[in-house]
Amino acid sequence: MVALPAERICAFFRPLSQLNILTLQRNEHRILLLETPLNQMNSGKKMLLGLTLVELKTVAGQLGMPAFTGKQMAAWLYKQHVEEIDGMTNLSKNNRALLAEAYEIGCAKHVDAQYSKDGTIKYLFPTENGRFVETVYIPDRDRATLCVSCQVGCKMNCLFCQTGKQGFEGSLTVRDILNQIYALPERETLTNIVFMGQGEPMDNLDHVLKATEILTADYGYAWSPKRITVSSVGVRGKLKRFLDESDCHVAISMHSPLPEQRALLMPAEKAMSIEEIVDLLHQYDFSHQRRLSFEYILFGGINDSMTHARAIVRLLDGLDCRMNLIRFHQIPNVNLQGTDEKRMESFRDYLTAHGIFTTIRASRGQDIFAACGLLSTAKQTTDERKT
Repeated sequence: MVALPAERICAFFRPLSQLNILTLQRNEHRILLLETPLNQMNSGKKMLLGLTLVELKTVAGQLGMPAFTGKQMAAWLYKQHVEEIDGMTNLSKNNRALLAEAYEIGCAKHVDAQYSKDGTIKYLFPTENGRFVETVYIPDRDRATLCVSCQVGCKMNCLFCQTGKQGFEGSLTVRDILNQIYALPERETLTNIVFMGQGEPMDNLDHVLKATEILTADYGYAWSPKRITVSSVGVRGKLKRFLDESDCHVAISMHSPLPEQRALLMPAEKAMSIEEIVDLLHQYDFSHQRRLSFEYILFGGINDSMTHARAIVRLLDGLDCRMNLIRFHQIPNVNLQGTDEKRMESFRDYLTAHGIFTTIRASRGQDIFAACGLLSTAKQTTDERKT
């Protein structure tokens, strides 16, 4: 999951070396652009964050350390969230010094934070390649969800999504993905993670799979995979591999059950159709703990008719799944409008009555452009950026 207004204080593509001195404040939503430990991003050292246990053991072996040192490093990284190698106190002083000569943790704090009136917080994190990515923290009573990104921009170019309008500027490394969690101030409150930020997870599958391994492995965060949902438009070959290699929940972006119309909204339909996606999903069991859901943005007069609702029921017949209906958030230069609340409720009620458990997703963070489809780190030409 917009051409952003002048109120947004953005220096999204200013060289990272300049961001540590920027401390602007414009309105009640933004606090400031925070100082960032830039030495962690441009020291030339390799980063430990994002390495699996096997890779950490390899690092230990290459440096002449016992193999169990790799397990110790994993515990310091993913259990204790240490920020400096010197904090790994059960490593000998000599080993810490040896490790620090070639490696660093790789944790980079956010450089910007925007606060919504509904409690949602949108963070801007630097990436290894000098770009930036947005991450959204969504608290909700006894739950707290983090919407993470996996790419800067996106290749899918969905008509209704601002991230796609940005174009594609690179995939995130495993470290970039995990840093959104590692460096999150509210990290300890998280109950769920959704890969629904910038980018298509199946288009960066190797790194997404490795990140989810670290999140779910005993040596890592030891989260249940049922706390993680990975979204996709459906990418041939990659979606099947994800379903085979991961136990995380999966969410499919549908947005129309009609192939021709879906192709107009989502060019990815031409590469892997919604019918092919559903046929593939029928090969897997979603009747137990693993959950399958479909995402459906309702556009007024486009995909919100009972004809579409009946087509969804036919398409998903026999598939154990649920449907999330999403309000459309207007973006510039796109001739789409959201549907009205009454029609959205009727659509929900029809699907539910025909055996598809359906909910209407609450929009969060819309006032800070953090809601579904609004994330973008495209270059902004604002007065603040000239400061």
